[in-house]
Amino acid sequence: MAREDKKRTREDAPDINERLVAVNRVSKTVKGGKRFGFAALVVVGDQNGRVGYGKGKAKEVPEAIRKATENAKRHMIRIQLKHGRTIHHDMEGSHGAGKVVLRTAPQGTGIIAGGPMRAVFEMLGVQDVVAKSIGSQNPYNMIRATVDALTKISSPRQVARRRNRKISEIIRHVES
Repeated sequence: MAREDKKRTREDAPDINERLVAVNRVSKTVKGGKRFGFAALVVVGDQNGRVGYGKGKAKEVPEAIRKATENAKRHMIRIQLKHGRTIHHDMEGSHGAGKVVLRTAPQGTGIIAGGPMRAVFEMLGVQDVVAKSIGSQNPYNMIRATVDALTKISSPRQVARRRNRKISEIIRHVES
C-alpha cells in the first residue's frame, strides 16, 4: 500500500511541465513485412531549477511519450540559477560528437538557443542565456551535452564551500 502512495505522489507532482522534443519512427523487417515502432524524446521540468530528460519506445506514439515522460521524471536534476534567471558562468559540455557552449546573458536577452537546447532551458526556468551547438545536430546528443554543461556549473556558494572560504570573498574576487 505504501508503495502505491509513493508512486501516486511522484506522478501527481505539482508544476512539472513536459516538452516533446522528437519522435522517431523505427522499423523492424520481419518475415511478413515491416513492423513499425516509435521512439520519443521528452524534457520535463518545474521551471524553477529542476530538469530531466527521458526517452521511451513503444508500438504507438502516445505510449512512447508516456514512457519517456516517466523516465524523465525519474532522472531529474537540480541546477542552481543566478538570480533565478540565468546561469552563473560560461560553460561547455559535450556528449559524443555533440558539443554545446552556454553563456550567461544580461537581463532581457531571452533564450537564444536552438531546438532541443531551448526546450531544456525553458523547462529549467532559465530566462536569459546564449547557447550554441557545435558538431552533432542529433537531438539526443544535444540534450545530453546541454545537461552535461549544466551539471558542471557551480554557484559561488558551492565554490566557497569547496575552498573553505566565505561567499563574500569569492564574489569580491570575481568582480575585481
